Amino acid sequence: MKNAVLKYAAQKCCRLPAPIVRLLGGKPIEIDGQRLDPLIQMMVKHFTDPPGKIGTVESTREGFDVQGDWLTHPPHPDVTIVQQRFDGPNGPIPCEIHRPKALPETDAPVLMFYHGGGHVGGSLNSHRDICRQLAYEVNMAIVAVDYRLAPEFKFPVGINDCLAAFDAVAQQAGALGFDPERIAVGGDSAGGNVAAVIAQQRRDAEVSPKYQLMWVPWLDLSKQSRSYKLFELGYYLEKPKMEWYTDHYLQTPEQALDPLASPLLGDASGVCPAGVLVAGFDPLRDEGLAYAQKLEAAGVKTELHLFEDLVHIFINIGGHVPAARRAFDQAVALLKKNV
Repeated sequence: MKNAVLKYAAQKCCRLPAPIVRLLGGKPIEIDGQRLDPLIQMMVKHFTDPPGKIGTVESTREGFDVQGDWLTHPPHPDVTIVQQRFDGPNGPIPCEIHRPKALPETDAPVLMFYHGGGHVGGSLNSHRDICRQLAYEVNMAIVAVDYRLAPEFKFPVGINDCLAAFDAVAQQAGALGFDPERIAVGGDSAGGNVAAVIAQQRRDAEVSPKYQLMWVPWLDLSKQSRSYKLFELGYYLEKPKMEWYTDHYLQTPEQALDPLASPLLGDASGVCPAGVLVAGFDPLRDEGLAYAQKLEAAGVKTELHLFEDLVHIFINIGGHVPAARRAFDQAVALLKKNV
């Protein structure tokens, strides 16, 4: 009941007149030459946990699954979802295949989507509506991967699941109705981390990714960039939570130097073209910018889009927040153009 009330309230607040939104949000927030979107500022003020609250593994996972659809897109009726399992080194990997009704039954483009959640939270449930909407608007298949999470399965178990799922789709593309030459990888936050890793690790494979699309990617677990300090508390994703995710994900601090954990430290030469979508008010802002620069320096065709007025979770709120919807439109355009 509480979740239903909060969801209803959040959606109603998104439809308030702009002057009321500004009044409820307070004085405009400007940091590092960026101004936070007024509607998001109001949501941050009234619909988030107290700054610095971390919670438990269980509450974190519940938060992703319960709140993941508050402000996302409503379920689209023209997309079917089929359950699928692929074999992996740690056992079966559950997946969901989102297929629009207008999509050809053979040689279809596909995006392997890896959800965010710090390698600790997130699920097929938390990102289902996002995948469904992407599938419909781009008219492509989406394979959402339910990889194993820490702390039950620490690094590199989850990333090995993700690599195995990509390999399985590449090998079975014809049977699944996909074009093996049009397989993209993508995801948000920890899922962006996964997409970058797969692009690096499978660049020379018989079937390699055609494109990588990273929303607010987490790319370097070995150090904290300047944006960690600038946006330490109060903008949904916080510095203490990132440290908590890192501690849960890695077995030892030294693993942070492994490119399978921190693709910003890896070799980006020869990887597929990339789209990097970065939020201005995000501890991960600067590493997203740095990875786009690294890709460009390596000669990789890269499009960087910095949404200065958004926070880390903008992929989840594009159904009701206009500024986040513009970012969603950009992702759709990138996929249409590149896959």
